[in-house]
Amino acid sequence: MIEVKNLYKSFGDQSVLNDINCRFEDGKNNLIIGMSGSGKTVLLKCLISLHRPEEGEIYYDGRDLLKLSRKELILLRQEIGVLFQGSALFDSMTVAENVMFPLRMFGNMIAKEREARMKLCLERVNLPTALDKYPSELSGGMQKRVAIARAIALNPKYLFCDEPNSGLDPQTSILIDQLIDDITKEYDITTVVNTHDMNSVLGIGDNITFLYKGKVEWKGNKDNILSTDSGPLRDFLFSSPIMRKLID
Repeated sequence: MIEVKNLYKSFGDQSVLNDINCRFEDGKNNLIIGMSGSGKTVLLKCLISLHRPEEGEIYYDGRDLLKLSRKELILLRQEIGVLFQGSALFDSMTVAENVMFPLRMFGNMIAKEREARMKLCLERVNLPTALDKYPSELSGGMQKRVAIARAIALNPKYLFCDEPNSGLDPQTSILIDQLIDDITKEYDITTVVNTHDMNSVLGIGDNITFLYKGKVEWKGNKDNILSTDSGPLRDFLFSSPIMRKLID
């Protein structure tokens, strides 16, 4: 479990996160949602130590991220997988080389073990025959799946996904959501997803944190989000064509 307590983050005179308190639970899809400028991307970057907050605490199963030594932080990062918004695959590397990259950088496997792990991860995302292809030869959905395979290569305890459905068609987005959900539950991962996709919210939102103007406005799940009495959340939800279609 990841727990955030009294988190504040500013850039110059601009306050972005104000007294954030929330939990991200094991074996669940923990979604961070909110309008553009609400602070959800900044929160995600604080969680993976790309931004350092001015105040607050971030606990990874009892370990305070902001008080870890350099050595302890390196060890924690080996437990973290990240799926970036644009997939962030290396164009000059094959699919196999992309998936094995974190294994070479952070793992201690021998070559045969790395290759076996790579093949297992690609099989898990249903791309067992794409080993020798380059990212430019793949569709957007296939690139996302390769990025997921790379993110789980080190068998992480924590998985962070930044807008995993960005740029994908609705059908492919649903497939990516289902894959993330399956992996989360299969491996009991603490998965944190930053998204504005309403299909994701209603499909895999086990634990949802809604940010509004840098604060936690609402917490709940996919089963009770439509009955919210939060005005800002209702405005956010029903600005989506998907949600308007549901109530028409």
